[in-house]
Amino acid sequence: MDIQILQLIEGAKQARGLAVIIDVLRAFSLECYLTQRGAAELRPVRTLEEAFAWRQRDPEVLLVGERGGAKCEGFDYGNSPSTIPAEAVRGRRIIHSTSAGTQGLTQAVHADERITGSLVNAAAVAAYIRARNPATVSLVCMGNAGVREAPEDLLCAEYIRSLLLDRPLPDLEARTDALRLRGGRHFFDPDNQEVFPEADFWLCTKRDLFPFVLRATEDKLGLRMEKVDLSDLHSSAAWGQAALRTEKVEV
Repeated sequence: MDIQILQLIEGAKQARGLAVIIDVLRAFSLECYLTQRGAAELRPVRTLEEAFAWRQRDPEVLLVGERGGAKCEGFDYGNSPSTIPAEAVRGRRIIHSTSAGTQGLTQAVHADERITGSLVNAAAVAAYIRARNPATVSLVCMGNAGVREAPEDLLCAEYIRSLLLDRPLPDLEARTDALRLRGGRHFFDPDNQEVFPEADFWLCTKRDLFPFVLRATEDKLGLRMEKVDLSDLHSSAAWGQAALRTEKVEV
C-alpha cells in the first residue's frame, strides 16, 4: 500500500486512490457529531451559492458552515459541534460548506474514492482502509482555509498512517496536548468564544470516539455523505488499538 500525505487544496487535487480528506478543527469532526446526533443526510457543497440554491429547492434544509471560522450570513449554524444541539439536526438534511474541509472533498475529483478523516474517527478510518486494501492511499491535510498547513491535520494523517503500518506514534499524546498552543490557540481566546468556543477544541481532539466513516457518494443532486458502520471490523489490527468508547460519549 502506497500511503501519501498531501497538503491543502493542491493536495486534494493531486489525491489518487482512496483519498482521506482531513479537517480536524472542525469540519469533519463536526460531520461525525452531526451523524451521531441523527442527521438524516449530509451534503457538502463548495460555494455559498450552492448552499442557498439548496434552500430554494428545499426550505427545510439546515445550512451549516463557515467562512473565516465564523458562521456564514444566512446560515442556521456555524461549524461548531458544541453549539448545534441534537434536536436541531435529528432527521434533517444538512447542507455543509466550509473554507477548507468541504473544499477539499469537492475538489478531490481524481481519487477513486473519498472519505473524511478526523481524530474522532481516525481508528475507524484506518480499519476501513485496511478492509478496502487500496493500492494507493492519499491522506490530505486541509489546513487553514485550504492554503496554510495545520498541525492538527498533519497529526491526524500521521496517526492514521501509523495505524495502517502497525507502528505506534510515540509522541501522540504530547502532540495532541501541544495543539492547545499551536493549531488550537484561538479556541482559548476569551474574546473569540463566539466564533471559536473552547468546547469545540476538546470535542474535536478526542480520539477514536466513533465506529464509522463518512464516505462521499455522488448522485444527480451532488455529493452526499454515506455513513459506513465498521462494527463488523472490531477485530481488525487497526481498530483493536483503540477500544470503542462511543457509549460513553455525550454528543
